[in-house]
Amino acid sequence: MAPKNSPKKPFVPADRRETVRQKIISALEGQTLSAREISAAVSVSEKEVYEHLFHIQKTLHKRGGLLSVTPPECRKCGFRFTKRERLSRPGKCPVCRAESVTEPFFSVQ
Repeated sequence: MAPKNSPKKPFVPADRRETVRQKIISALEGQTLSAREISAAVSVSEKEVYEHLFHIQKTLHKRGGLLSVTPPECRKCGFRFTKRERLSRPGKCPVCRAESVTEPFFSVQ
């Protein structure tokens, strides 16, 4: 049992490395990845990746960088979602209503 008046150990903050967004940017530099691949690389959910990518896009724009997005495409009719502003994968094609749509791919330039 420790004595009552023993000195307390000093508080040592946790060793911080990169934030989640910095990890995502690092993962995207020099390569093109889908949200699922980013999710696996950074260990966060795919839904959370899309939220971070939205903020990363704004941050890179302010710094003069660019988040390049390869738009999703319908596998059935070939429709490309080029005018889509949301970064997440669409549910179905507006032309043929097929639900087989490829994922968008992201890279940092």
